[in-house]
Amino acid sequence: MMRGSFSALVLALALAGAIVSARADATEAAAQGSAQGIPDQQVSTMKIRIDLEGTAMTATLVDNETSRDFVSLLPLTLTLTDYAGNEKISDLPKRLSTEGAPAGSDPSVGDIAYYAPWGNLAIFYRDFGYSRGLIQLGKIDSGVEVLSGSNPVTVTIELIEEQQ
Repeated sequence: MMRGSFSALVLALALAGAIVSARADATEAAAQGSAQGIPDQQVSTMKIRIDLEGTAMTATLVDNETSRDFVSLLPLTLTLTDYAGNEKISDLPKRLSTEGAPAGSDPSVGDIAYYAPWGNLAIFYRDFGYSRGLIQLGKIDSGVEVLSGSNPVTVTIELIEEQQ
């Protein structure tokens, strides 16, 4: 009987440890999402279309104050120039709100971001490290590879869908 109780106790402790570990993993994932400017729950989904000299891409924007301010500028035609061999950038007609934004983010391929210190839009076609002042606006759904290369490109960006 004692051996059965000991086995049950060991099993209960192992199960409790697994639950605590899973909760810690979930908390860490939520914190990482918030640190990158990705809300835990998106209230709405905003889709944009990016027309690049005859090629169309779609992107999904995150629901944050900076993205909503960006959408208020659309439709918008910009000339994107290469910066540092990993992103295309362009000045925007006005500075965007940074209310509630994280201190920075760690962009990956396809991320669309606002670099607050310069007031410019950035679209990453290569992975990049954490940058203070970089606020994620969204992510290109597919086709980001057409942005690679050093040549400037002209794009037209428009809102195509907003769902609650």
